[in-house]
Amino acid sequence: MKKWQPFPHDRTGFEYPGAALKKAWKDLHRGDQEPFPASAELQEAWRCFHRGDFQQAVTLADACGLEGHAVANKASGIYATYLEPDPQQQVECFKAAIARAERAIEAFPDDPNSHYFHAFNLGRYSQSISVVKALRQGVGGKIFTSLQRTLELQPLHAEAHTALGMYHAEIIDKVGKLIGGMTYSASESQAIEHFRKALELTPRAPIARIEYGNGLYLLYGDRRLDEVTELYVAAAEAAPLDAMEKLDVEAALAELE
Repeated sequence: MKKWQPFPHDRTGFEYPGAALKKAWKDLHRGDQEPFPASAELQEAWRCFHRGDFQQAVTLADACGLEGHAVANKASGIYATYLEPDPQQQVECFKAAIARAERAIEAFPDDPNSHYFHAFNLGRYSQSISVVKALRQGVGGKIFTSLQRTLELQPLHAEAHTALGMYHAEIIDKVGKLIGGMTYSASESQAIEHFRKALELTPRAPIARIEYGNGLYLLYGDRRLDEVTELYVAAAEAAPLDAMEKLDVEAALAELE
C-alpha cells in the first residue's frame, strides 16, 4: 500500500492513552454511536484514528478482520476526503472502503455502522467523481438504502442524519425538486429535518454545522448565505476533540477565507 500523507496539524490532546480512550469515548463517538470495542487491538486502532494516524488505524483494524470495519472505513473516508492529494488514489481509498463495507453488511447486518460507512464512502466517492455521474451508476439508491437502514437500527446516529440531509440536498441541486422527488425520494423538507436533527444530537460537532451550511447553499444559494456563513463560523470556532474534528475545523476556516 502506498504511504499515506501524514496528519499535518498539532495532535496535542488527541492521543487518548490507556483508560483515557474509554473515558472520552461517549463524546468522541456521539456522532456515529459506535460502541466501545472489547478488543485491545481495536482500541489501539481507534487511538490511531483519533490522533490522525489514519493508515495505521486501517492496518490495525484490518488485522482484526471484519470486526474492524468501522474504524477502517471511517479512517479511509476521512483520510481520502481531507488529505489525499491524488484524485485517483482518493477514489481507490473510497472504493476499498466501499468493498469492505459491503462485506461488513453481509457479516454484521444489524450493525448500524456497517451500513453507515457504506453510505458515507459511497457519498464521498460520488462527490469525487461528480454526483451526476454517480447517479447514472445507480449510487444514489444504494446511499439512500444504507442510510435508511442505519437510522432504523440507530435513530440517534447524528452522522447518518447529516449524510441523509446531504443526500436530499445534493439530489435536488443536481436534478431539481420534481425529478429528485419522483426518482430518488429527495425532499427539501426532509433535508432540513435531518440537518436539524443532527445538530440537536451533536450540538458541538463541527461537521454537523458544515454540512448543514453546505446543504442550505445547495438548496437556496445566496438567499440564505447569512445562515450558511453563521454555520461555518460556528464550526470554525469549535474546539476539536480529535484529528477528524481538527480537519473539519480547518475546512470551515478555509471556506471563510
